[in-house]
Amino acid sequence: MPLPKEHICTSEDYWNLPEGQRAELIDGHFYDMAPPSRIHQKLIMELSATIRQYIKDNSGSCEVYPAPFAVNLYADDKTYVEPDISVICDKNKLTDRGCKGAPDFIIEIVSPGSRKMDYSTKNALYSDAGVREYWIVDPLKERTTIYRYEEDVAPTIIPFDQPVQVGIYTDFSINISELLK
Repeated sequence: MPLPKEHICTSEDYWNLPEGQRAELIDGHFYDMAPPSRIHQKLIMELSATIRQYIKDNSGSCEVYPAPFAVNLYADDKTYVEPDISVICDKNKLTDRGCKGAPDFIIEIVSPGSRKMDYSTKNALYSDAGVREYWIVDPLKERTTIYRYEEDVAPTIIPFDQPVQVGIYTDFSINISELLK
């Protein structure tokens, strides 16, 4: 007797989620997203504003999008993620529905319920999809884990009180502790 077919969700299912329900679609499977904490939202706001201001001050062409913002990571029908912050430098990837393809730079703020997803699942996804740089900002451990996939797969871990060099730019660093004051 054949096994029942597993239901694989698609972009149609993703775009038809009930109003207000947040979930990510990874390899055809939904993963619910818990409401973020205050510190999570503060970090998204401060990091987005800091990166956006740097881009503006330097007449850059990249754009910054905080969550909720749909990223169709592989430009396929099975994987839509909502990184906390996405920086996209190729404007051809931007559509009315978000980003089609890998952003250049992604930041995830770790929440208690997202720890495994951010450190493991998304790390593999972002590396495979062609994201250039991925930061995992961990308020509980007060550290930032940086992956620069073009350089090396080994991460660099930097405490919040030390500046973090933004790898996609040569002259830009961010001190997370300063943002939390």
